[in-house]
Amino acid sequence: MGVKHGRDYEEILSDLTSAVAMIPDSYLFFDMEPQEWEVLAEGERNEVNEALAEDLFFALGSQSMIHVGSGVVIYDADTHRIDILIGKEEMTFVTLI
Repeated sequence: MGVKHGRDYEEILSDLTSAVAMIPDSYLFFDMEPQEWEVLAEGERNEVNEALAEDLFFALGSQSMIHVGSGVVIYDADTHRIDILIGKEEMTFVTLI
């Protein structure tokens, strides 16, 4: 299902992949150990983050807030964006329209 959006899905996915990569321990979402993450090449890490971004995009359609490692990803339907937070501080956001 996913969240409502007006932008091209591929653009949103690219932006969301970059955004979740800012969460230093995003790999915990997939129950990976730090050692498993450290041995991945940059391309492999990007693939994991893209898979995470895809999962989040569709999950946020039914659950507006999801914890990802030390971060929180929130779908804000009023502002048409996905907010990425660490603690109470906004790291970045992805616009959907």
